[in-house]
Amino acid sequence: QVQLVESGGGLVQAGGSLRLSCAASGRTFTVYHMGWFRQAPGKEREFVAGITYSGGSASYADSVKGRFTISRDNAESTVYLQMNSLKPEDTAVYYCNAVVYGSDTYWGQGTQVTVSS
Repeated sequence: QVQLVESGGGLVQAGGSLRLSCAASGRTFTVYHMGWFRQAPGKEREFVAGITYSGGSASYADSVKGRFTISRDNAESTVYLQMNSLKPEDTAVYYCNAVVYGSDTYWGQGTQVTVSS
């Protein structure tokens, strides 16, 4: 089992920045990929960014490329999402995701990000 706890959400004006954190605990040695997803009201949950836990290879949704950066601190079992140049359309609940060997997937409880225009 892997437990994920997100933090860092909040209210920010358009053009501002936030940094989300996702702290993993439990059997973190089984994790090979972590990512961030988001879900806006009335919309499907969508992929935002992901990173391999060992090699650090990152991927991003087109909508956030050049604005968001995902990184990891393996010593702290934590993944970060630095969000710059935020737009109102980035408003959503952001969820941390971990995929372990064997393909089980774990989710955090989510953190609200609200960007005002």
